[in-house]
Amino acid sequence: MVAKVAASRAIGAVSARAGHGGTNLPGRAVLALDKGIIGRSASGFNKGSIVVSATNGKTTTCAMIASILTKERLSVTRNREGANLAAGVASALLKESSMTGRPCADVGLFEVDEAAFPEVACQVAPRVALLMNLFRDQLDRYGELEHIAGLWRAALRSMSSSTTKVLNADDPLVAAMAGVRPEKTLYFGIEDTAAGSGIMQHASDSKYCTVCGHPFDYDAIYMGHMGRYHCSRCGNSRPSPTVYADEVELQGMHGSRFRLVTPAGEIPVEISLPGLYNLYNALAAAAACFALDIRLKSIVAGLAEFSAAFGRVEEISIDGQRVMLLLVKNPAGFNEVIRTLAMEPGKKTLMLALNDRIADGRDISWIWDADLEQLTPAAAHVVASGTRAWEMAMRLKYAGVSHEVLEVQPDLGQALKAALEMIGSDEKLYVLPTYTAMLALRHEISQHFRIDRQLEDLVWK
Repeated sequence: MVAKVAASRAIGAVSARAGHGGTNLPGRAVLALDKGIIGRSASGFNKGSIVVSATNGKTTTCAMIASILTKERLSVTRNREGANLAAGVASALLKESSMTGRPCADVGLFEVDEAAFPEVACQVAPRVALLMNLFRDQLDRYGELEHIAGLWRAALRSMSSSTTKVLNADDPLVAAMAGVRPEKTLYFGIEDTAAGSGIMQHASDSKYCTVCGHPFDYDAIYMGHMGRYHCSRCGNSRPSPTVYADEVELQGMHGSRFRLVTPAGEIPVEISLPGLYNLYNALAAAAACFALDIRLKSIVAGLAEFSAAFGRVEEISIDGQRVMLLLVKNPAGFNEVIRTLAMEPGKKTLMLALNDRIADGRDISWIWDADLEQLTPAAAHVVASGTRAWEMAMRLKYAGVSHEVLEVQPDLGQALKAALEMIGSDEKLYVLPTYTAMLALRHEISQHFRIDRQLEDLVWK
């Protein structure tokens, strides 16, 4: 075991020095030598492990959970760089364990790709399995939602009865997974009906009864197909959540407030991340930590002090100009970003960066399901960029963006520079990139900007 760990760490060090991050290669190497290493290593956490999977919000939610666990004075091993396949989880375990492979932390926390969830979760044997949502995403890779849901159900069947399933009550397809193994299930959701839009979005997915196939009736629609639903034909309905948000107050780009209600008590919570989608992330993190017996005061403190990872609702300053980075990767997430931006007053300068690399999904037809028409009235200037810049420009034209305010610049660095020149000193640039475009932007910023550590600004070189 010692030799395997040493060899894998050496591979990781070489990979990192070569600029590849070292987040997957060590794991691939050790899994080739020992397929059972994830299970043996993960069994050593004295407080157990949390495995998190979802279409949207995995990375942010895991970071929120880590912030909460830190407040509880618990050390955490996690795949913080977002390498969420089996190799990434194995790499994280190797990096933060002893030479014998035994974890040095109290808790294992692993973000897991939707399709990789069965493989990883069954090896980790988590104390808590958090399943947050299922939206259409990368159809060329995942297929339809029912395919992923089937993989998740099979994984839950094979899991230990000691695992607590933390499920989103507001997502019909996720909530129905409690039927696989009803024991030890904790639901989370939103109880404030006023937080919903009342309008079913074009991109809504799982809006049919999971029992009889009849269309659900909704008393409130929060995000995509998520809401308070019931079937008028068979009586199937949304389960009552154990951990929930009430008295929701969305404050645009400034964040949100809500009352967190749990069996241990209720308390007001304020988060700095905008949008109902980030409120769901916070609620999921709170529910998972509650299932791990974390104190309520640590949950609230961890959420209050949390700030987003790079590109996921992050504000930076470039040459004294404010730039907001908002990751978009599928219709549901895109629509929530649009909804949040629409709450901000005034016209906006936007940069939309669309890539079609493997991690984004080669099929970009999903942009036609995003309700960009709702953003058009607020668009003062728009720059379309990325490997599929022209397709994004065409979608924007159909959404009603005139050619007078639209510029196409496939090169991300040049597009960012052009967009910065369009905003005034008191204005903000909103950048909406897909996943690999976000990573490429980070590289462009590191290459072409310098950090003024006194002003904490990024300044163009």
